[in-house]
Amino acid sequence: MRNYTSVTEFTLLGIPNTEGLENMLFVLFLAFYLFTLLGNLLIFLTILVSSTLHSPMYFFLGNLSVFDIFFPSVSSPKMMLYLMGQSRTISYQGCACQLFFYHFLGGTECFLYTVMAYDRFVAICHPLRYTIIMNPRVCTGLTLGTWLGGCLHGSILTFLVFRLPYCGPNEVDNFFCDIPVVLPLACADTSLAQMVSFTNVDVVTLTCFFLILTSYGHIVLSILKISTSEGRRRAFSTCSAHLISIFLFYGPVMLIYLRPASSPWLDSVIQVLNNIVTPSLNPLIYTLRNKDVKLALRKVFTQMAHISGA
Repeated sequence: MRNYTSVTEFTLLGIPNTEGLENMLFVLFLAFYLFTLLGNLLIFLTILVSSTLHSPMYFFLGNLSVFDIFFPSVSSPKMMLYLMGQSRTISYQGCACQLFFYHFLGGTECFLYTVMAYDRFVAICHPLRYTIIMNPRVCTGLTLGTWLGGCLHGSILTFLVFRLPYCGPNEVDNFFCDIPVVLPLACADTSLAQMVSFTNVDVVTLTCFFLILTSYGHIVLSILKISTSEGRRRAFSTCSAHLISIFLFYGPVMLIYLRPASSPWLDSVIQVLNNIVTPSLNPLIYTLRNKDVKLALRKVFTQMAHISGA
């Protein structure tokens, strides 16, 4: 059995080619992060208190808002600390936790988008049976399934990466710990871990994406059969926000994990979009594109104004 001097901490190198821009990036990322937290919290609370939004579609949207609060919180606080001049080091356990929660929440969100696509499929293709098929027990079961699936996904990937010994270089070429930048630091053969971990990510991503495309393929066919243009427009409007969110989520994921070649600078930029920018856009997408949410938000603000004025 070999003796290794185990690495106890890693150094995050941050976003490449951004020297001298730390203060500007800190202000920019802090603004995005705060907007993400407040926007998604507002969406979640609005769905919680508005009886008109107590339906399967908004139940899943509420879950998405929760994930969009947690997901950027995996990497943003540590990144903003070192942009302020604090230590760039992260403990071995902290690095493992970052990787686990990143893929746990990312996997959960991937599964949730698939469930949301199925919900839209049932609503548009089987409207008369919608409340029977998407009953509270089914919705709860599907949501628990996304959480458990994401947890299993994150656990497998974290085990594969951190079962290897780390004894040499400890510089992570990114602003947080992820598989493509941590695995090359292992002082052992990483080929099996690399193959299994990337296969796991690829299979989950592509399977969910295929199921979403299948659902929307049926949805498009059903919408085209609607005789009135107003009916078609209304049906498309209920799906448009979800489709925009899907492309914003899957685009960066596929660019990072499905590309044959890797570029540290491009990967960091894509990760910034995925971790910080996209979660901040979802509240805008779902409020600007959804009349029910906008109406519920107005009622919440009106009630708050009455309470504060009383």
